[in-house]
Amino acid sequence: MKNLVKLLVGAGVLAAASSVASAATLDDVKSRGTLRCGVNTGLAGFASPNNQGQWTGFDVDLCRAVAAAVLGDPDKVNYTPTNATERFTALQSGEIDLLARNTTWTLSRDTKLGFNFAGVNYYDGQGFMINAKNLEGITSALQLSGASVCVQGGTTTELNLADYFRANNMEYNPVVFQALEEVNAAYESGRCDVYTTDQSGLYSIRLQLAAPDDHVVLPEIISKEPLGPAVRQGDDQWLDIVKWTLNAMIIAEELGITQANVEEMANTSTNPEVRRILGKEEGSTLGADLGLPNDWVVNIIKGVGNYGEVFERNIGSGSPLKIARGLNALWSKGGIMYAPPIR
Repeated sequence: MKNLVKLLVGAGVLAAASSVASAATLDDVKSRGTLRCGVNTGLAGFASPNNQGQWTGFDVDLCRAVAAAVLGDPDKVNYTPTNATERFTALQSGEIDLLARNTTWTLSRDTKLGFNFAGVNYYDGQGFMINAKNLEGITSALQLSGASVCVQGGTTTELNLADYFRANNMEYNPVVFQALEEVNAAYESGRCDVYTTDQSGLYSIRLQLAAPDDHVVLPEIISKEPLGPAVRQGDDQWLDIVKWTLNAMIIAEELGITQANVEEMANTSTNPEVRRILGKEEGSTLGADLGLPNDWVVNIIKGVGNYGEVFERNIGSGSPLKIARGLNALWSKGGIMYAPPIR
């Protein structure tokens, strides 16, 4: 009996110690003065260094938004470029505080890998790209039986590829690489007939090819790929901060709060919802409840912009990718992008 009691007490101490150790992300970020964010090694429009070596992109701006919320400065971010396999180890080990790297939210990643996804910042689906000059007459993925297909290993993309060809009784030859750069090089050199990844990624990769106009993205979408930021399990406060940073950006777009007008709206708006979100409602503790200052949303929008602004300049109409909003339009404008209320 005594041994049982000792065992239970010991287990309780270990659990408590583990909880304390894992629940310090906000404190760590504040004391360090920078957010450590895992991003893609280089995917145009989503995460890549510009000519000055500065990281830019849709996912990068989510890192910057979290830094603005927590530290009041969107530029206080250290970026860790990771490939498809390294991204999970980097988050599990604590090398990064946040993974914002076009990662699909799945059950096994929630359970086996011990992650929590803070929401979906891009609704995507897997597609196929071909060199139309080499595969004349191909207009559908259903015509690709026998093709060699370039795919990145360690991804849901690789699993979806196998499912699709098996379900349609087609054969294929997978050409698998771990690094995105290797997949790109293999496809462009003609080592494989087809490139498969998330459709948004195909449009990005297409721009980097020597002759983009020769390459066609086929119409089929073969999977659901809800992409979003992930954090380690065991730190609910940090999960809430990342989750509500994304939600705040979506709600700001709904309410017409932009990078250009956020300070004016904070000072002059009489709309109760706007005042509440921007920390102007007397007695509100919404910021404090997250461990953040009351003007945390002002800092996000002032530093980075609302969800629509981030989308348009990085991957939408204001970018070389020119991806239509589609499912990523607000729920009130024909899409499914929707955020719970901040109240």
